[in-house]
Amino acid sequence: MRVEYINPFYKATIDVFRIMLNLDVQRGQVRAVDELVPVSEANVVIGVTGDLKGSLLYSFPKEMALEMVTIMAGMPMTKLDAFVSSALAEVANIISGNAVTLLSQNSFTCQISPPQVFVGTDGALSMATEQAIVVPLITSIGTFEVSISLHGSPR
Repeated sequence: MRVEYINPFYKATIDVFRIMLNLDVQRGQVRAVDELVPVSEANVVIGVTGDLKGSLLYSFPKEMALEMVTIMAGMPMTKLDAFVSSALAEVANIISGNAVTLLSQNSFTCQISPPQVFVGTDGALSMATEQAIVVPLITSIGTFEVSISLHGSPR
């Protein structure tokens, strides 16, 4: 997977977290995963179609997810319910939309599918391509991961 596919998601995350949550984001050690991608307690999957095809996985620890939505809603969140799931889906949707806009600056025309949220205990997910790049993103309220599984047609 090419770095020009990854950087737009990192930049979009920085921008969205700064604007929506007033949080700074730093990138952790990026790694490639060849089979199953680990998930956390709160996860959002978004499909990508167009010049690049594949999927994105945003994986949040429970406490971080609750704190994010507490910041957004201005009231305490105590469980991963439909309200929290909807808010996480919206954050992931905005990041993904901004990232595909940045990809268009590199002449990639892409669309994203509506987000799907799944909540549960730690596990793993098979992604759309044989290899995914997992990008840990570190904030003052916790670390989450964005797994990017995209492939494109040669241009």
